[in-house]
Amino acid sequence: MAEAHSAVAFSLSVTHDGFNLNFDREVLHLIWLSGKRSWRKRGQRIYNNVSCGIYPGSLKGLGISVAALGSIYYTGYDPTCGLIPWMRCYLPSGPVGEALSCSAVGLGLWGATIFTLRNLLKMLFQYRGWMFEQRGKGSRTSWATKLWYMAVRMLSGWHRPMLYSFQGSLPSLPLPHLEETMQRYLRSVRPLREDGDYVRLEKLANEFQQGIGRKLQRYLVLKSWWATNYVSDWWEEYVYLRGRTPIMVNSNFYGLDAILIHPTTVQAARAANITYGSLMFRRAIERQHLEPIMIQGLVPLCSWQYERVFNTTRLPGEETDRIQHLDDSTWIAVYHKGRYYRMPVYYKARLMEPAELQIQFQRILDDDASVPEKGEEKLAALTAWDRASWAKARQQYFSKGTNRVSLDIIEKAAFVVALDEDEYEFDKKTPEKLNHFAQRMLHGNGYDRWFDKSFTLVIAKNGRMGFNAEHSWSDAPIMAHLWEYCLAEENYLGYDAAGNAKGIVEVELPNPTRLKWDMEKECLETIEYASQCALALLNDVDLKLLVFDTYGKGFMKSAKVSPDAYIQMALQLAYYRDAGRFNLTYEASMTRLFKEGRTETVRPCSLESCAWVQAMEDNSISAEEKITLLRKACQQHQKGYQDAMVGRGIDRHLFCLYVISKYLEIDSPFLKEVLSEPWRLSTSQTPHGQTSKLDLNAHPDCISAGGGFGPVADDGYGVSYIIAGEDLIFFHVSSKKSSPETVSFRLIYYIQTLNIYKQKLNCLASHRSPHDSPATFGRLLKTCEVYLLYLTPTASN
Repeated sequence: MAEAHSAVAFSLSVTHDGFNLNFDREVLHLIWLSGKRSWRKRGQRIYNNVSCGIYPGSLKGLGISVAALGSIYYTGYDPTCGLIPWMRCYLPSGPVGEALSCSAVGLGLWGATIFTLRNLLKMLFQYRGWMFEQRGKGSRTSWATKLWYMAVRMLSGWHRPMLYSFQGSLPSLPLPHLEETMQRYLRSVRPLREDGDYVRLEKLANEFQQGIGRKLQRYLVLKSWWATNYVSDWWEEYVYLRGRTPIMVNSNFYGLDAILIHPTTVQAARAANITYGSLMFRRAIERQHLEPIMIQGLVPLCSWQYERVFNTTRLPGEETDRIQHLDDSTWIAVYHKGRYYRMPVYYKARLMEPAELQIQFQRILDDDASVPEKGEEKLAALTAWDRASWAKARQQYFSKGTNRVSLDIIEKAAFVVALDEDEYEFDKKTPEKLNHFAQRMLHGNGYDRWFDKSFTLVIAKNGRMGFNAEHSWSDAPIMAHLWEYCLAEENYLGYDAAGNAKGIVEVELPNPTRLKWDMEKECLETIEYASQCALALLNDVDLKLLVFDTYGKGFMKSAKVSPDAYIQMALQLAYYRDAGRFNLTYEASMTRLFKEGRTETVRPCSLESCAWVQAMEDNSISAEEKITLLRKACQQHQKGYQDAMVGRGIDRHLFCLYVISKYLEIDSPFLKEVLSEPWRLSTSQTPHGQTSKLDLNAHPDCISAGGGFGPVADDGYGVSYIIAGEDLIFFHVSSKKSSPETVSFRLIYYIQTLNIYKQKLNCLASHRSPHDSPATFGRLLKTCEVYLLYLTPTASN
């Protein structure tokens, strides 16, 4: 093994005849290549940091500017109005001093210009008027937006930006005024409260606003001046890292394959190409060749979260976890049949090609001689356990010796790959197959995913794939970007006729190495108990998927409504008919227009949405009026989404005020009530189209089926969706089986009323859920009839 060779690569002995020096040239050459790669990466990182720090300028532009200034000066004309002669007084005389003076003044003038341009760009990015103006045919753009557009294009369009080029030009997240946040909050909860309860809450809000709220706001203003982002550090710490419940189901999320295509059934080949694509994504981040995401090709999103995609692990603590991120890792950890392997992905300081990676994966798949060591198979159940218990077990059983070394290999790997023994498939006639696929990606069997790792890549026996991702280090769009990049890279790499990765292997590759474990009886009992806890948690999850292909964003756009708003209103109606009432609804919106921005909450349940839902339940209201109310609800939702994106949200502001109140040991009845309100309907849209490597118009089947997450509330739903095309939407609906209030199957059917025609009502009756009461099933049939009349394309047109 390489480790053994390294141990004897160099030896020195002293004898009567003198010194005896022995060394292994090959191993020393490997050490040299490894060090060379490390220094090259370090130099590349320094160069990238400098290049991003001077954007929109460039080092080439600096050289041209200094050379041009010197040339003009040597012709006898001083364009600096005396700066160069003044500088010569402080430098040596003669040609050298003259050259140094020209260079110093040129550098100073160029630096001042770039500093001015960066700050002008930062001021321009603070303008948000463009977001609230309608776009498309027949829409008018204001002169202010036109001038802004031209100015931004002129300042930022000099050369192609790198991934972090705009980080220094992004504005800080603005802190909303307390009065505005209180007004928005009260408006958002008005439809959820009875008159008397609303009057009570309004009184509490006014007392808070006029009293302790002002003091808390002043502290928050101070933080907004000092910190890069007044929300993100507290959000990561208190919402994620200080959470003590298991992160499996409760925090981690998953993503699915592009299920409309199946490029290969060879497990090792699929693992190789996707692993290679992931590592190419890592290289693109390191070298900053990855294009920053630009809204409308003009306004950049913050790229800060990309730093921790790879080589990152969430380490458990008794009171709070911490994120461990390494600059580099040259291996991945692989799990197969209850065994863990350290698999190198570099050979002599170069990244292995897909064909070489396939050989490595196949060696693991063919390793039938070895069996899991005691406790190894279910070891990852500890990462699915509650965080405090896992922290104690980690300290007690994995802090030294063989266990420490092996645990380090997993936690310091670039990422984890799980080679599953199951086969996953998509069949429109058998929805349970897709449901099983999603369930396995969300939680596996409770011990075959390393839930602490930034992400675990899962490859099925038949070549299907997905991932499970930890949430604290980033939000879903970052993983969606990685996933889309991998699918695009796979489309480029391709497979041969036999389904294997393309390429010829001409070198002898180092074998993957089995990890060793030495677990005592108490440790084995702890692992078994953790696995039982994980099994109980995952068995309570009710996860169902809906492939909706009757129509999609094409019709929604033709109806001149936002597709996201349209779907959110459909979810409001579906939930109302499922629960018989309105409830607090969460939709995630990004705040990445600002430096280190993450998310903000959009509250889709509004006065307008409730008015439309109630109108849908009233047969005396005309179809025209219902459509008008739907448009108003969509417009209000779109405005709320835009407000959240530009920093005028509600929930992150109130959250930060609550954190300050806890630091000051101040009890606020208003904040306590606000922060304890359950999100019984938690929703999120999975983004796509974040990479230019793949043209989804030309290859629509290459789009992922999206992903999902577990329910946020014990008696609520988690709904994720991806608008996958003009006529395709994937819905992922989760709930808890232990709750008598929720049944994912039932909500799926309420959502599916967009798709069910009257002649299909009899088919629906044969699929009646055993949890449906007669009254509930009656509401379901009513839903099909009413929703069809007003929301199908034919009726709406």
